[in-house]
Amino acid sequence: MIELGSLNNPRAAQGFIDYLKSQGLDGQLHSTDGSHVIISVSEEHFHQVQPLWAEFTQNPGHSRYQQASWSVGSTQSPLKYQGQSLNLKARFKALSWLNQSVSVLSIVIYIAFLLGGFESIYSALQFNPSYPLTWFTPALVHFSAIHIVFNLIWWISLGDNIEKQCGKLSLIGLFFITALISSWAQYLIVGPNFGGLSGVVYGLLGYCWIHSFLNPEKPALVSTSIIGFMLVWLVLGFADVLFIGMANWAHLGGLVSGMAFAYTAQLFTKKHTSS
Repeated sequence: MIELGSLNNPRAAQGFIDYLKSQGLDGQLHSTDGSHVIISVSEEHFHQVQPLWAEFTQNPGHSRYQQASWSVGSTQSPLKYQGQSLNLKARFKALSWLNQSVSVLSIVIYIAFLLGGFESIYSALQFNPSYPLTWFTPALVHFSAIHIVFNLIWWISLGDNIEKQCGKLSLIGLFFITALISSWAQYLIVGPNFGGLSGVVYGLLGYCWIHSFLNPEKPALVSTSIIGFMLVWLVLGFADVLFIGMANWAHLGGLVSGMAFAYTAQLFTKKHTSS
């Protein structure tokens, strides 16, 4: 093993090692006191890891490292994480206005549901082909705690990654296009009784998948393991073997529209660069 560098943030160091694992690269952590960490990599991967290490040192708090820990990280670690604040308030403040607005509106609507306003609020936000605003509002409606938590985690994480690498306009366009297409897909095939941000989330996933495939020289917006998990979840939804009902056609419509958005954006970028 070759020493790559050292860090005084064990949680961040573990995230980097987990990210290497998600990329098929080998790395190890060494620490004598559990807080100061030395990062080492195998000789065969050293040159591949160097640029990734440079990116990591510029932004060790990037959500891609947390995502990697969720997907491939171990729950056992000798490192000391005590005193490492999650600092959720500061992280939320750092999000864009769109990311914050969608999150807050979704939470406010869900709380209003719990307080007894379900019928009146849902009737106003439910998809109605005669009212264009309701082509988007179902994305803000959630019917359970696990529903809203699951969707907001992915919305915040993937949305933040997209904005940082591809710009704010990309997330704005993705939200409106995927909300529109996923809602219409579910309405046309099943009906108007649906809601949730998951169609948009699958749109973001599709965008991240194709964008990373078309731009292999850039850091991946999402790991292949997460893509695999979400695709399996989509298939299980259509197989109707899960304990919850899902708007499967909204998921599929969102995924396909997000993939198409990434491909179209790539063509536009190449055309603009060549001209």
